Amino acid sequence: MSVEENTQEPAAAAAVDGAGEVAAADAVTATSEAAATGTRYPIAPGYRVNVRTGPGTSYRIVRTLPYDQKIPIYCQKPGERVTGPYGTSNLWDNIANGQFVADAYVYTGRDGYIAPRCD
Repeated sequence: MSVEENTQEPAAAAAVDGAGEVAAADAVTATSEAAATGTRYPIAPGYRVNVRTGPGTSYRIVRTLPYDQKIPIYCQKPGERVTGPYGTSNLWDNIANGQFVADAYVYTGRDGYIAPRCD
């Protein structure tokens, strides 16, 4: 069973399968590039997404991202499977110290890992 992790109904959503993975070397390269260029990834249009203390909906909400927010992704961690506009995935994106959002709500341009796994 999948969980939806948002606070607002979407205006329109495109489904993308979130099951693929990127090779570890590609993830490290992508992270290095993101750090060097300050890459930020957009939250799906029409959504306000909850930021949680860990990789699942049972973790405490620390804030809710506003519409049209762009976020950095420092690392990614497997957790609860969530369904969003970009498919169903168990990946959660670390956007700050102790702050995670469901990857299914973030447009990264590819399925699977785009950053190294969080410790």
